[in-house]
Amino acid sequence: MAFQTKSRKMKPTRFETTIALIDKKNAEDVNTYQVSGIDYPKELLYSQRMTRKLLQFNPNASKALQIAARAQHICRWKIARDEYPMDRIGYLKWRETLKKMHAKLTADILKQVGYDDQFVERVSLLITKKRIKKNEEAQALEDTVCLVFLDYYFEEFAAKHDDEKIIDILKKTWVKMSDEGHKAALKLPFSEKSLSLVKQAIT
Repeated sequence: MAFQTKSRKMKPTRFETTIALIDKKNAEDVNTYQVSGIDYPKELLYSQRMTRKLLQFNPNASKALQIAARAQHICRWKIARDEYPMDRIGYLKWRETLKKMHAKLTADILKQVGYDDQFVERVSLLITKKRIKKNEEAQALEDTVCLVFLDYYFEEFAAKHDDEKIIDILKKTWVKMSDEGHKAALKLPFSEKSLSLVKQAIT
């Protein structure tokens, strides 16, 4: 009897396939974000940062929560901000439309790989942020969104706006976060200027 010389390649799990399909869609983003001189598809980079930050913040995050984090901005570039009025109401309508699109695209992927309706609904509720402050996973996802912004995008954003506006945004961000999120945020490597703005916002 001959021994098998090549190990059989293991079939990806449903979870692994889901993550790969989300990444495939986000890799189509024509917008890029540069890190260390290398251009990355903007939403692909964002989604991978969401996963990294979620697992730092909540190492025991469920598969549903990990998928919701990875798909938080799936195909976001397909609905441009300027398709809606450039005021507060227009912004909120744009964000709500995006959430529905993210949830729909992710639900289609989940059904494609064989997840049941209950799991699909659970992920959709997380993506659409229906239960922040009422559901532990929804709050963990919101904390992760805020931490990714503060860790990876805040310094660049703050440089483009006056301090008063930044402090107002930080106050609104802080309110969305849990006590655990606050603790994690204060451990981030802020510059001296940014840390000063954070402290002004939270006091």
